[in-house]
Amino acid sequence: MPFSSFPSEEAFADIFNKTFLSEDPYFFGIWDKEHSKVLGTLALMRNDRQNGVIEVGYVIYSQQLKKSIQATEAQYLLAKYVFEILGYRRYEWKCDSLNEPSKLAAQRLGFEYEGTFRQAVVYKNRNRDTSWFSMLDCEWERNKKRLEKWLSPGNFDQDGKQLLSLNDLK
Repeated sequence: MPFSSFPSEEAFADIFNKTFLSEDPYFFGIWDKEHSKVLGTLALMRNDRQNGVIEVGYVIYSQQLKKSIQATEAQYLLAKYVFEILGYRRYEWKCDSLNEPSKLAAQRLGFEYEGTFRQAVVYKNRNRDTSWFSMLDCEWERNKKRLEKWLSPGNFDQDGKQLLSLNDLK
């Protein structure tokens, strides 16, 4: 991420206008209707329409959103948009190879691990290896069914606890 925090409202406005209003990456807010506030963002980026390839990135979740039904639903809706509306054939997820939560999330959502690009970038004054994951259009229908089954109200008890995990549904 090109930012980690904002020292002032003006600094946030500057980043917002340069980054969040761009077309690539193209940002989405994750809105909590109950509390009328944004809980996170994600973006479609590295848009290669000619080859039908796009990447999800800039996944920023508030503490409220992390490990929530809404976080999974947001990822499901974005994948559905990528495959069913935009008609892409390849959907990518890349992350720092040291970011275990991101790697586990990608696999939980149905992305397949493809490998690690060693010393792909210099990040925070260190070499960063990048783990690559993808989901293909031919895999979408299976993943869509898994996600919809997991997201269905019948998969949660009255306290909102899942009965089956996404990994159980593989």
